[in-house]
Amino acid sequence: MPEFHPSIGDAIGAAMSHNIKLAHGAVPGPDEDTRVRYIPPPGADSYSVRGMIHRLTEDASPGEVASILEEVTSALAGVLPELIGLTAAAADWTRLRLSFDNPVPPNAPFETWTRLAAAHNMLEGAQEYLLDAEAGVAACPQERTHPRHHEMVYELRTRELLHDVMGAPAPHAAPSTADTRTETKRQQAAQSTSPNVVARGTPTQHETAEAPPSAASHRPPHTR
Repeated sequence: MPEFHPSIGDAIGAAMSHNIKLAHGAVPGPDEDTRVRYIPPPGADSYSVRGMIHRLTEDASPGEVASILEEVTSALAGVLPELIGLTAAAADWTRLRLSFDNPVPPNAPFETWTRLAAAHNMLEGAQEYLLDAEAGVAACPQERTHPRHHEMVYELRTRELLHDVMGAPAPHAAPSTADTRTETKRQQAAQSTSPNVVARGTPTQHETAEAPPSAASHRPPHTR
């Protein structure tokens, strides 16, 4: 699994994919790290996007907000200019794969180039909006206004940072006997519900090992 997940949905999807592989009996290779790693808190890097979101609190001063927006749009190390450059490089890569010899649609490379070019233009427009907003932040008041004014517009931030939801990691400790039994039952359930096992109609290895002896094995010998 990757060390960082951009969203909660990606983290859940990666975990589900890993469990599906285990249920189908896929054994990870020696170079494949299947551990769910701890995601560092936003404060670990204050200049990352997650760190800047963490710094932009509701009580931040106008100067602090303006400085954060300036860091986002900075031509030297800003996140947005780098993203603009990334989309431009991807569009130029696609441009070298264009072919118009076949006039019959669809032309997948050209459609892809069109989307990348549109994304590039929209990101450039977003950079202009942020530059204007950086100058306008200074005109905002330091104190909060009455809540009745806040209800006139909708809130944009709809999700929390992944670290805020998952919390800090638990200290490393040896798994207890109860935890070991729970994990064993989880693996048995995953294997028993595997499509391969259901299609075969045969018991799994755990079921065979734990199956009670049949009545025939306890039948007394036949006597005359």
